[in-house]
Amino acid sequence: MDRRPILVIATRNPGKTAEIRGLLQGFAVDIRSLTDFGPIPEVEEDGTTFDENAYKKSSFAARVLGLPALADDSGIVVEALDGAPGVHSARYGGEGLSDAERCRKLLAAMNGSTRRRAVFECVISLAVPCGPALTYEARCEGLLAEAPAGVSGFGYDPLFYYPPLGKTFAQMTPEEKNRVSHRGKALNELRAEFGKVIQWIRRHMPPDDPWNRIPDGGCPLPCPP
Repeated sequence: MDRRPILVIATRNPGKTAEIRGLLQGFAVDIRSLTDFGPIPEVEEDGTTFDENAYKKSSFAARVLGLPALADDSGIVVEALDGAPGVHSARYGGEGLSDAERCRKLLAAMNGSTRRRAVFECVISLAVPCGPALTYEARCEGLLAEAPAGVSGFGYDPLFYYPPLGKTFAQMTPEEKNRVSHRGKALNELRAEFGKVIQWIRRHMPPDDPWNRIPDGGCPLPCPP
């Protein structure tokens, strides 16, 4: 039996990998993360936009591994902080901090401020080894809570309050979050046209590659292992 085609999620973040794998379940694609491969050099995320960083990560992983790779770059943009942390969200406060420590730093920076508007932004880049990439982007508007709430999710989820549901992202079920979050909306857009994405990947992969042996539409469930 032919093996399923591999799509690499260019991250070692288990929470992000789980979200993306969940949103793309149901297609005849073997979704891996960077932890499934040997040592790979880190990409310096020195772009000035989410778009630049997402493409740097996806294109680098695709070239190194010889496989289609998907990467997202996302972060929280806080109005009262002139857009910070923004593209530096994952490194806010320096390397080596935990999610909880970054949340505490952000709350300290907002101490006393009544301007709590915040936006989560996400850009997803899906690249092939020869260089081209597809881009999807989305955003979610909310407020920065005054204290963490909830235990689900990762990153700044305990601080991001979404008024329409009256919850932080960390208080939502995975299904709720995937419907409204920045990453969920971008991935749902990708999922909705995944059949076209497969055709696009086919055009850029060798004829004997497994991507060229799956049906149009990506084989929705049930699929063989």
